[in-house]
Amino acid sequence: MRTLIEGGTVVGPSTRLEADVLVDGEHIAAIVARPTPTDRTPGLMADRVIDATGRYVLPGGVDLHTHLELPVSGTVTADDWVTGSRAALLGGTTTIVDYAGQERGGGLMAGVERWRERAAGRACLDHAFHLMVTDVRPDTLEEMAAVVEQGVTGFKLFTAYPGTNYADDGQILAAMQRAAELDATIMMHAENGIAIDVLRAQALARGQTGPIHHLLTRPAALEAEAVQRVVALAEVAGCRLVVVHISCAPALAEVVAGRDRGLPVYAETCPQYLVLGIEDLPEGLDAARLVCSPPLRWRHEGHQQVLWEGVATGRIDAVATDHCSFTWKQKLAGRDDFTRIPNGLAVIEHRLDLLHQGVVEGRLSLERWVEVCMTAPARLAGLHPRKGELLPGSDADVVLYDPAARQVLSASTHHMASDYSCFEGLEVTGRVETVLLRGQVVVDEGRHVGRPGDGRELRRGPATMPEAGRSEG
Repeated sequence: MRTLIEGGTVVGPSTRLEADVLVDGEHIAAIVARPTPTDRTPGLMADRVIDATGRYVLPGGVDLHTHLELPVSGTVTADDWVTGSRAALLGGTTTIVDYAGQERGGGLMAGVERWRERAAGRACLDHAFHLMVTDVRPDTLEEMAAVVEQGVTGFKLFTAYPGTNYADDGQILAAMQRAAELDATIMMHAENGIAIDVLRAQALARGQTGPIHHLLTRPAALEAEAVQRVVALAEVAGCRLVVVHISCAPALAEVVAGRDRGLPVYAETCPQYLVLGIEDLPEGLDAARLVCSPPLRWRHEGHQQVLWEGVATGRIDAVATDHCSFTWKQKLAGRDDFTRIPNGLAVIEHRLDLLHQGVVEGRLSLERWVEVCMTAPARLAGLHPRKGELLPGSDADVVLYDPAARQVLSASTHHMASDYSCFEGLEVTGRVETVLLRGQVVVDEGRHVGRPGDGRELRRGPATMPEAGRSEG
């Protein structure tokens, strides 16, 4: 089937164009500029015409960092592969890269296969995987090659969470060296978990058990220190590195220092760090709703401003969600001890809308919005040009976005499985209207009209980020 999307403004990572998009089957066939914004492009025959007048025509969003159906903290995240992937589609994301997990004492491929089984026949969108390596051993280092051969080219390591996910500097260096040999990418959760555990124990000993102390025992200095350390290790290993969910100015400064030395080091942040601050925490136990790691930061310290500037200028390469949703009942596991609160927020549905506020407020350009939400994540994942940009031959993942629509974010209207919203009552401008996944309309007028199982697993290649023009200043 040939579909013509006409009358809209096509936005890419470096251009915007009054153009019509012709879709042939599952792929983009042509993008044809209109002589004037109101003209119909002659000669494009199609079986179906979608009117995009007054809409942005965007590539499908690519979320580089999600956790669906993840066993964590003695529970499992609220969003499974059906609810989470459907919510992502409704928010304009057509591809996610989810984190599969190695079990302690287990192998790497076993973790990949577990995640494949969970997603198979249930995912509403296209998906690929990273692998969390939580037990670095000589045999798992060898097994990394088999994982890469299966199209999983990103490995996550942790300087946080001693006793579960933590890896020491020697283990991190060895994994980075192996990743460099395989042209794979290390995704790093960088917080000094050893020092944080000392602060947590001290807080509990003082009787400070409330949720606010989760945030106060994870200071920005310990995120920045860990980033500096892993950048140095990546420099020694000659490894490509993405520091994930950067939450504060000093941590970003360490990434920028590394890239100023010419290193292939990249920065990811999340909408929650751009929008929310510690000042937004509810009183008392209700603050558990906003517990995540790294934590939210004090707005008055200027971290948000620095992160927004990083998104706008290229110091931050991609915005992902770190979607890790829980219900209020699950969060209440930490009612008497903040260390037992499951860490994570429900964000997967709102990434495009929240970043669009930066466009509305003049913080970043339309083109940069597309770059950080679509193109750069696809490049970092090794999925570009198939994903992340509207190009002839690319998958026909297309989002029609109404830039003038207004909506209020709320648990009563979102489609994620969490029964509360960390953005409750926030009014935003812009809304996803229509989504095509490989040429098939899966969201129509804001309603999901696709089915579980529409999504396909994607085999990834190496990252393809350009080395020039990534950072300004």
